[in-house]
Amino acid sequence: MTVQVALLRAINVGGRNKVPMATLRGCAKAIGWQDVHSYIATGNLVFRAGPGDHATTLRSAVRDETGVDPDVLVMTGAELKRVLEACPFDPEDGRLAHVYFCFDDPVIDEDLLDRFRSESERLLRTGRVIYLDAPDGIGRSKLVERFDKVVTGTATTGRNLRTIRQLVAMVDAKGA
Repeated sequence: MTVQVALLRAINVGGRNKVPMATLRGCAKAIGWQDVHSYIATGNLVFRAGPGDHATTLRSAVRDETGVDPDVLVMTGAELKRVLEACPFDPEDGRLAHVYFCFDDPVIDEDLLDRFRSESERLLRTGRVIYLDAPDGIGRSKLVERFDKVVTGTATTGRNLRTIRQLVAMVDAKGA
């Protein structure tokens, strides 16, 4: 059994797509995942499981249980650690840097990026991961407001660096 991480897209955001974490953990356990733990209410699970199509299986279980049909991204704990290690930004306040996980290969519209990115914002794409440093705050970012126009060709799910660090700590606590 491998320690893995599941990231659900767009649940419990703005009062929409409500999935209580107890229900999410229950769905994960019902499909055979073990040692399941959640972190905050935005759909982050750390668990143990053998091989399989975990993203599709969890998506179906959540849809059947709640009626919410979220995109789900699953990676090993080791993969998440590599994402954190590769982050080019290390702000003291982990809420100011974000990691966006892409479900497919992203296309970045450089013209729109240049138009909406502030002078202080930095963005770096590495494969299917996009790192964004927004030192003036994510809530003030015109780039984040238009992220789905700047980054196309894929759905994304984002987490701030503080959340990524906490998920890696949870992975480490499971001995991975």
